[in-house]
Formats: sequence, C-alpha cells, structure tokens
Amino acid sequence: MSQDATTPRVAEQPNTSAVLRISIIAAFGGFLFGYDSAVINGAVAAIDAEFDAGSVALGVLVASALLGAAAGAFFGGRVADILGRVPVMKIAAVLFLVSAIGCGVVDTYGWLLFWRIVGGVGVGVASVIAPAYIAEVAPASIRGRLGSLQQMGIVLGIFIALAVDAWLAALAGGAAEELWLGLEAWRWMFMAEAVPAIAYLVGTFTIPESPRYLVEDGRPDEAQAVLANLQGSASAAERVRLIKESLRIEHKPRLSDLRGRTAGLKPIVWVGIGLAALQQFVGINVIFYYSTVLWQSVGFTEADSFTVTVITAIVNVAVTIVAIALVEKVGRRRLLLVGSAGMTLSLATLAVLFATADVVDGAPALGPTAGPLALVAANLFVVFFGVSWGPMMWVLLGEMFPNRIRGAALAVAGFVQWIANWVVTVTFPALADFSLGLAYGLYAFFALISLVFTVKMVRETTGIELEDMQD
Repeated sequence: MSQDATTPRVAEQPNTSAVLRISIIAAFGGFLFGYDSAVINGAVAAIDAEFDAGSVALGVLVASALLGAAAGAFFGGRVADILGRVPVMKIAAVLFLVSAIGCGVVDTYGWLLFWRIVGGVGVGVASVIAPAYIAEVAPASIRGRLGSLQQMGIVLGIFIALAVDAWLAALAGGAAEELWLGLEAWRWMFMAEAVPAIAYLVGTFTIPESPRYLVEDGRPDEAQAVLANLQGSASAAERVRLIKESLRIEHKPRLSDLRGRTAGLKPIVWVGIGLAALQQFVGINVIFYYSTVLWQSVGFTEADSFTVTVITAIVNVAVTIVAIALVEKVGRRRLLLVGSAGMTLSLATLAVLFATADVVDGAPALGPTAGPLALVAANLFVVFFGVSWGPMMWVLLGEMFPNRIRGAALAVAGFVQWIANWVVTVTFPALADFSLGLAYGLYAFFALISLVFTVKMVRETTGIELEDMQD
C-alpha cells in the first residue's frame, strides 16, 4: 500500500540502542542456527567411525537437520501468526536445548538422526521468525543493517561451533577420543550448544512482542507503546495507523494468496524462491559442514584441517561486518551482483584445481602450489558470499513481500531454502567420491545463474517501508 501524498509521514527518531538490543536477542536464534548447522563438521569423521555409517548414511545424517529445518521454516510463520513472534522464539530455544543434550548422549545412529532433526526444527523456526521480527520492529532507515544481524548471528554461530570443535578435539587428542565423564569429544561438541540455547531462552523473556502482531491481536495501545520506545512517540501513532490500514485490507495469509495469473505464483514469490534456492545451490554449506573432512581428504592433517576451517569461519564473520556497514549505502541488489560475480570466479577456480589434481588412493592430492591456491579460492568464495548472498537473502526475504502475503511467502521461501540446503548437503559426499571438480563446477554454474537472476529479477528495497512493498 502506498502512502497518500497528502499525509506525509512523521520523521523517524529511532531509539537505536533499544532497537539494537532486541534485534541482537532475536538474531541470537541465528547464532544457534549457525552453531547447530556447523557443529557436526568436527564430529563427522568420529561419527562415521562410531557407527560405521558410510558416505550415504553420513550424508543423510549431516543433512537430517535440514529436513527438520524445512518443516520448522514452513510452519514457524503460521504458528507465529497464532501465538506471536516471541513465544515461537522460546519454542525454538527449547528445541535447540533438548537437541543438544540428546545428540550428546545417544548410543545409536537412529537416535542421533532423530535429535538432529529436532534441532533442525528449531533452526527452521529461527530462520524465519528472526528476520520477520526484526523487519517489523526496525525503522526503515536502519532495517537493512539490523536485518543483517541474522546473518551475523549465523556466521558467529558457525565460527564458535567450529572453534569449540577444534578446542575439544585438541583437548581429547582427537574428536573420537574420550574427554570428560567417559564421553568422547564429539559428544561434548553437541552438548556445548546447551549454553547458548539457555542464553537465547532467557533473552526472549526480555524483548517486546512485534507491534504488527499486537495490532493484529487487538492490542494497538501496546503496539504504540512498543513503537514509541523503539522509534519515537512522534511516529508511533502514524505507524500504528499504517499497520491498521494494511491489516484492514488484508486477511490471514494463506498459500492460495501466493497464486499469480501466470506461472502458478506471483512474480515476487518466484523471486523469493529463487533467492532462497540459489543461496544454497552455490554450495556454501559444503564449506561449513564438510570442510574438515574435505581438507583431510586432499592431504591436510586433522589438526591443520580444523585450523583452516576456523580461519574460514573468522573470514566469514569479518565480511559479514563489512556487509552490515555497506547494506544501506550500497544497497541490497548491488551487493548481490558483486557477490555473484566473485563466487563464480572463485568456485570455477576450485573446480579447475580439483579436476586437474593428481589422484592418490582414489582422492585428489593438491600439490604445494595447488593446495594454497585452493585455500585462497575457498576463502575468497566465503568472502564474496559473506558480503552478499549470505546476509542479503535474509534481509530481502524479511522485507520484500507485501504485508498481505509476507507470512505465507516467507514460509514457502524458507521451506525451499532448507530443501535446497538438504539437496546440496546430502549429495556432496557422493559427488566428492565421484569428482570434486564436478561438484565445484556445478556450484560455479549456479553462482553464474545467481548473477543473471539478480540482473533480471531482483528489485532494490533499500529505504522502502514494509507497508509500501508491492507485488
């Protein structure tokens, strides 16, 4: 809905510290998302040895959390429309907590698979609730930066998970070695997640409900009070009026609302689906789920592989900070374009290096020149992803859809994102066994597709109010 020219909006006077505080707490779900997704990286080889899993079962286990995430993403938005955003964050925190403990004490492959899926549901819920909540409480002038906190939480979670994995493995003398209370180090890698899960749960009791949900729930005075604290009393009443107006012409979001006149769905929904799928099809999570065993397979020691993986995670955090600094100045679309171009080149370099490497004992062996080049290319890939598609996909999904279809569109896009993640994750072990050059060649191809897609389909959303987003 566009603002009438005769009723200009009151200028924002955001309470930056208050908005930042509650956005950080919401984005802590992203931290757990990143931790839960990456923690298995350091445990993969030990789990394989513990349960004699094999490449197929191992791929299924690593990807199992993603199936739970797909379900959590699909239903999380609907549940949040019923219960509210904050109660659903609390549910996600509890799921993270029980999954962390469950994964650490299991004695069969089947139970490990089950608890990974439970944690995955929490990941999926957090992946859609945090961006939506932040978009609904943040002033338009800083919404992009605050929305990027979701990705910052994710990359910090990845970094901490990998750092904890490396630390525990070093203490025990290996991930499969006994550490404390008769339990192997890989089990403590999972159980360590209980600490941030409890912190997230406690934090959710200190943040206000989304103003949009409060208005929809018949509590406009509470919504105005929240907005007055976050964006200034001068603009709070106007924002509540705009929310009421948008809700007046809307109804509860349904999947049927996403239908378009052609191609089955509205064009904006296809754009969201494309963003969600392409973010995963470039293969970013191969780096964070499998990098330890990947580098070992091409000649690095276990200790060196852990070190390289942690360094990559640090790079990921650093470039996400750069993205947050640039998002409002450069814009979402330009960052996507730069990122797509850089990812295409760096992934193509990895594809060539692995495809032309000598094969020793059935695996490519990178020499003294190709090894460092592969490390540089892999980290450049992370740089270009982290400054663009990593945070910008979450920012865009949180703000690009019109209010009347946002909940349903986020559910679909979130579901697609996790299914795409699952496809890449479960297929990588088999692809790697066949040819790492082919695997990275496919990811390079999708990076090129992401460049074309952004040029043709993605619109800029910088500075536009949520109530003004159009189909």
